[in-house]
Amino acid sequence: MKITAISSQIRDKNRVNISIDGKYRFSLDAYQLIDLGIKVGQEFEEADLIKLEQESQFGKVYGRALEYCLMRPHSVKEVRDYLYRKSRPSRTKMGELKSGISEDITARVLNRLIEKGYVDDNKFAKYWVDNRSLSKGISSRKLINELRLKGINLTIIEQTIDESDRDDNLEIQKIISKKRLSYPDDQKLAAYLVRLGFSYDDIKQALSNLQD
Repeated sequence: MKITAISSQIRDKNRVNISIDGKYRFSLDAYQLIDLGIKVGQEFEEADLIKLEQESQFGKVYGRALEYCLMRPHSVKEVRDYLYRKSRPSRTKMGELKSGISEDITARVLNRLIEKGYVDDNKFAKYWVDNRSLSKGISSRKLINELRLKGINLTIIEQTIDESDRDDNLEIQKIISKKRLSYPDDQKLAAYLVRLGFSYDDIKQALSNLQD
């Protein structure tokens, strides 16, 4: 069986269609085309073409996963969960059951993303801590819980928080400045801050400073 044509896709200029014996067989991205040395006129056995089809699928999934990672930093767990959903069977618009991506391919994709530095729990933890502290006040306890749910190791979480500029006392002040009118009563305001994960001692000190 021979490659008879290599043509650019209309919808995605970064991918090319590969025709075998005059019929479309699979597509590859431009980097795969170069790495695999695919050229018109090459002949392959069926087993080799099946392997190339697997590379085609890997390229597609990797491209989609990369777009997902570039939207914002993600933890390893988030990307693993994203790829797991890709491996599950789904239904087409016609209602037919479609097989998911093989777990071997999703594992390769995740490993490549980690290898290339697109997925890094240390970078994700720093991003999360910095951004959660910018918009509104948040306690260290709540930050830790959020990051644990994202699959971040406790050692990484504690190190990231220790190295950040955030401080629970400053975070409390942020919240008090926004919520003071809604909670004019100190006890109710203190109860609200406790629910957000701040320590009672820090809350007591912050409210005491307001009265001075």
